[in-house]
Amino acid sequence: MADKIDIIIKKHLNVQRDTLLPLLQDIQTELGYLSEEAINRISVSLNLPTSKIYGVATFYDQFRFEPRGRFHLQICHGTACHINNGGRIIQEAERLLKIKEGQTTRDGMFSIEIVNCMGACGLSPVIAINDKYYHGIEPGDLKEIFEKCKDNSTSV
Repeated sequence: MADKIDIIIKKHLNVQRDTLLPLLQDIQTELGYLSEEAINRISVSLNLPTSKIYGVATFYDQFRFEPRGRFHLQICHGTACHINNGGRIIQEAERLLKIKEGQTTRDGMFSIEIVNCMGACGLSPVIAINDKYYHGIEPGDLKEIFEKCKDNSTSV
């Protein structure tokens, strides 16, 4: 992983705090997240304190600090989904997977992300797993959906 990080950093040698975003985006695109190792290598290479790098990265919702699960669950929490049990779906997903939003299960299978709107308000509530949409679901539907993912671990 260090080699990949170093190659990306070399492309951005003149990076300063105000132009750090493209470097962070490139690393996340390559690795899937911003690892502690990546942050430390950026710090050393660019002579920036890790606190400044984390300060930039944590300001933006797009950056992740741990890898996503093999099955990335997005739960819509827009107005229509919220009114139609979106909150209960979030609670049930967290209960079943034993993780909170932004986390990944220990086995690396699932991660949860709560999104503001998925653009399918007329079909609410809506979730997506690896960009496959499920609509009009109830909290009780999640167990079966997750089991199908596990059984069919190459695709959803």
